[in-house]
Order: sequence, then C-alpha cells, then structure tokens
Amino acid sequence: MNSLSGRVALVTGASRGIGKAIALALAGAGAEIAVNYRVQGEAAEAVCKTIRAAARKCIAVQADVSVPADVERLVKTVETELGAVGILVNNAGIGKLLPPDQVTIEIWNEYLRVNLTSVFLVTQRVLPGMRAARWGRIINLSSVAAQYGGVIGPHYAATKAGILGLTRSYASQFAKEGITANAIAPALIETDMIVGLPPEIAARIPVGTIGAPDEVGRIAVMLAQSSYLTGQTINPNGGLYMS
Repeated sequence: MNSLSGRVALVTGASRGIGKAIALALAGAGAEIAVNYRVQGEAAEAVCKTIRAAARKCIAVQADVSVPADVERLVKTVETELGAVGILVNNAGIGKLLPPDQVTIEIWNEYLRVNLTSVFLVTQRVLPGMRAARWGRIINLSSVAAQYGGVIGPHYAATKAGILGLTRSYASQFAKEGITANAIAPALIETDMIVGLPPEIAARIPVGTIGAPDEVGRIAVMLAQSSYLTGQTINPNGGLYMS
C-alpha cells in the first residue's frame, strides 16, 4: 500500500506553479489534497478537477494564510471535509525584484507577513492534530536566495532565510513525536515568479537550464514519505548554490 494513502495534505498557494506541482505529486502518491488559494479560484478548481479525475479526494479552499482568522477557517474546513492535516506544505509567498533602496518599511512588513508569518500561523494551527496522531510532515518552501542572497532583494532573502530557521526549530522540537520538518530551497523554477528576472541569471546555472516544477513535486513526495529525514534543506537549484 502506498505510504501516503489515507493521508491528508494541505498545500498553500497551490493554484499554480510549484504549489500546483506539489499538490499533483502528493495526490499521485496517494494523498487526499486541500488546495489553498488566495485569489486564483478557477485555477485552484482546475487543479482539484485533475486530482479528482485520478480518484483522489480534493477540495479548494480560499484563504489568506497571513491572516489568523483565515488560517483558522482554512484548517477547520479541511478537518471537516477531509480529516486532520498530516502533511503540510507551506508554499504560499510573494517575490518581486526591487533594489535595496526601494524596500520601504511597508514592503518589508508585507514580505514578513506573507512569506514568513504565514508559515508560522498555518504550522501552529495544524501541529496539535499532528501531535495527537504522532505523525506529521511539515514541508516549507524556502529559496536559494536564503543561502546566497539572490537577486530579488533583502526583503525576499530575509524572509526565505527565516523559513530555514523556523523549519529547523520545528524539526528539533517534534522529532520524537513522529513529526518531521524539512525545507525545499529551489532556484529558477519555471513559474510566474521568475518572469522579469535578468536573462543572464539563468545563464549562471551550472546545469544550463531552468528547472521544472515537477522536480520540486517529486522532492515533496520523498520528504512526505520519509520518517528519517528531518531538519534538512533540499536544494533543487541546478548547482547554482552548492552546499
């Protein structure tokens, strides 16, 4: 029997890009999926339609995961319709290229809220269910920018670096309770977020090509299936950053 059969996975920001690829990959591995979205309702329903066609349960739930009340409603809906969340993928985030001198305090606070505080809020809300079950998988989407600074700007790099610290803290705190926490730090995956980046950035990737979202989806499945990997950062980056 597939190790993810019967597990409930919540993927935030899953209407497109990396989140969509992860949702489809987890469904393919046997999980039931909650597709969270903020504004892309039709796209989220299209993801669910694909998953349901493969005979997996799937619901689409609108919520701004940087807002505590929305997070509470989101998780309650998932628990009611699918069951307790066993696999959490914190993928929702924003990124826009800005010179450092254009990063205002308002922009800084927005990125902290959307990219980092959201990870804390959703994780804190699902942890009681994971602890009660003594099984859980927390998978957080960081970025290569957390490791070498990147090109988007300090507002982005700092929040993605914060995700790595948060991941390691959860990993160390809950390892003995059957809960793992890991991060994925991609670079230049073919999504909407890389539109507008300087073309020469892609040329710096040692393998010579931009990555596909499916690469990240496969890593998420591996992390969800493993009971031994925890506190790690997996780097699908084509060799741009070598750790």
